[in-house]
Amino acid sequence: MSKIDRRRVLATALGASAAFVGVAEAQGPDTPNIALVKSLYAAFGKGDTATIVAAMAADADWETVGRSSDFPTFGPRKGQPGVQEFFNLVGSNLEFSEFTPKDFYPVGDKVFVLGRYAMKVKKTGKAMTSDWVHIFTIADGKVKTFREFLDTARAAEAYRA
Repeated sequence: MSKIDRRRVLATALGASAAFVGVAEAQGPDTPNIALVKSLYAAFGKGDTATIVAAMAADADWETVGRSSDFPTFGPRKGQPGVQEFFNLVGSNLEFSEFTPKDFYPVGDKVFVLGRYAMKVKKTGKAMTSDWVHIFTIADGKVKTFREFLDTARAAEAYRA
């Protein structure tokens, strides 16, 4: 899929017009919000979750959309302790073979990131891959909200024994 196609798909998903996509593109890849988000992915790649947690607002709202009964990292979490809990669960349940943020789209106080990962669920040994969308809302240089959307059916299937 070309960059133009990806932008149109994202705009459609957001209920936005092609002009809206042009505004997002005009902000360019080097906005402060994108730099912050890229620094968080770099920290994750080094296993530095403390940097990620420190970048959260005190009342951060963090959610991987899905039912926690289907997968331990799914569901909402609140504040820096909740974000730390999320990363503890990631570390104890998943072994990544790929984690690739691909495209970054700044829109106002939000950064939309399209990516892909591949992982093994430690409990079952089953592999899973998924494309994903991460949506960060930034306020005063801190992450105020985070939403992750992925193929929850694949994740749940990989988690089931």
